[in-house]
Amino acid sequence: MTETAPSTPAAPTSRPALLRFLGGVRTVPGSKFLVESDHARVLVDCGLFQGFADLRRRNWQKLACDAKDIHAVVVTHAHLDHCGYLPRLVRHGFRGPILTSAHTARLAEIVLRDSARLQMEAAQHANDHGWSKHQPAKPLYDDNDVDQTVKFFDPVETGAEVEIMGGTLLRLHHGGHILGSAWARLTLEDGHTLAVSGDLGRPGHPLLLPPEPFSGADALLMESTYGDRSHDSATAQREFGPGAGSPHP
Repeated sequence: MTETAPSTPAAPTSRPALLRFLGGVRTVPGSKFLVESDHARVLVDCGLFQGFADLRRRNWQKLACDAKDIHAVVVTHAHLDHCGYLPRLVRHGFRGPILTSAHTARLAEIVLRDSARLQMEAAQHANDHGWSKHQPAKPLYDDNDVDQTVKFFDPVETGAEVEIMGGTLLRLHHGGHILGSAWARLTLEDGHTLAVSGDLGRPGHPLLLPPEPFSGADALLMESTYGDRSHDSATAQREFGPGAGSPHP
């Protein structure tokens, strides 16, 4: 009888990374992009929904994943529609690093404290005047939530590659949008790369470094709020120049 060698079990293969859009789709605010691989779950941007009531109500809805299961958050810049949901995420159990540039970390704290104050004032006004259907009305988050959130800011140097966890790497590149803004490039443990634009500025800004050129990635996620128009710099400068806004003779 011929003996056959036992078959060797096939080596487990890594599943492809999954990209989930939790905000910033079919609307401007609320940017949240979840990247899930075998070893890391990273949220790129954590923005607040703003505007009409149906959009604002989304801030109260449960996220598509548990906040405590997210390993890290990458924030491209400090505008509220990209960082304003962070205290809510922390309130629901997120305890990982918030990776962003040093300038963005400083600006985001200011933005988040202002957001908490406005929400607390609105809730108090609703309770005093009885215009909310919720009794009592509560803010989405408060000062204590912001105090906890800023503890997780972990500034990284723009241009330097850092490991988030499990072989997932992050590199931030100048975005030229506001102070500290960046576009992010993730390299996953299987070698595939994802670039996320955040909001990009224009070259020739008098105060900000221009956006760094796109250096290539397997997938590019680009926001395009103003992608269908051209900015007229000359007209903008005239509007803010001497005598702008003065009545015509």
